[in-house]
Amino acid sequence: MLTPEQIVASQKAAVETLFGLTTKAFEGVEKLVELNLTASKAALAEAAGTTQSMLSVKDAQELLALQASLMQPLAEKTSAYSRHLYDIASGTGSEFGKAFESQAADLQKKFMAVVDNAAKNAPAGSETAVAVFKSAVAAGNNALESVQKAVKQASEVAEANFNAVASTAVNATKATTAKAKR
Repeated sequence: MLTPEQIVASQKAAVETLFGLTTKAFEGVEKLVELNLTASKAALAEAAGTTQSMLSVKDAQELLALQASLMQPLAEKTSAYSRHLYDIASGTGSEFGKAFESQAADLQKKFMAVVDNAAKNAPAGSETAVAVFKSAVAAGNNALESVQKAVKQASEVAEANFNAVASTAVNATKATTAKAKR
């Protein structure tokens, strides 16, 4: 049985975790807003510069060269923006994952303590049932660990794929820009 002090301590820890995660979520939103403001300011400044450049174009050949010269930086900036966006989302998600893992480990320890306590106080002859129950709990814990490892691996694969796609897009734009300049 849990004592009132243990219940209060558990509730206090849950509230602290909730506020900690809320703070992390707001930090992620702040970073996202800051990124979007910075990107918007840069886009506005570049649009003004591009407009001025286009107004000073004298012929179609010069216009094509100008368009070609704008494509590569645009792709690189889009890739950099996407990377920042991914980093913000990944970092915030990582904080939530760490909190979940910590809470899960804590709950697992408490549950095992209850199971061990129940096993000690179990009536004679119930050793087999207790052993089966402990085995089932251990299997559940192993399954949870396997899922956590799979999620981590999937995240790593997704990040590697994201980096590969971003790199390919930038390289393709460079190649297209080089061809257009010729």
